[in-house]
Amino acid sequence: MDSVRILERLSADELANLAEVIHQIQSARAIAAGDHDAIIAEAFEQAFGGDGLGAPPWIQGSVIVCPGGIVSKSRSSHRCRFVSINDTWVWDAPELIREDKRSLPGTDDGFRAVALVPILSGMSLDVVSGRARGGMHQVDRVVSLQVKRGRLVEVAQRTIAPAGMK
Repeated sequence: MDSVRILERLSADELANLAEVIHQIQSARAIAAGDHDAIIAEAFEQAFGGDGLGAPPWIQGSVIVCPGGIVSKSRSSHRCRFVSINDTWVWDAPELIREDKRSLPGTDDGFRAVALVPILSGMSLDVVSGRARGGMHQVDRVVSLQVKRGRLVEVAQRTIAPAGMK
């Protein structure tokens, strides 16, 4: 393949620059493609089950849909599930295209959120589920995903035992 031979001749700096340019182009295409309003509206309708916390991320069109939420019973007690992108919470991630939040319907406090990010090869996502009790926050479960060849692939999952538990 001619393109492989050309890439093999590039220096490490040139390859790094090329990877950055590719990510910028992929991001620009994801921003330009699709109806983000419709994708977010559909996600709010379908991504939140009885627990209110959100389904795992999925690919829709040219974006990854990342639902998340927090359900509070009191000021010091809640359950939550959010996505981190490359070790940064999705709402702070430089890859974020858009995030919409809505108050939680019903008697519980909290909110639901839907974030859209581009499909970038090699991007890592962690779906982090946790809870707070008595003001102390604890992670219960982490499911790790990676974008490989335009698909989300689960690469690990772990349940975190509370301190002192076996």
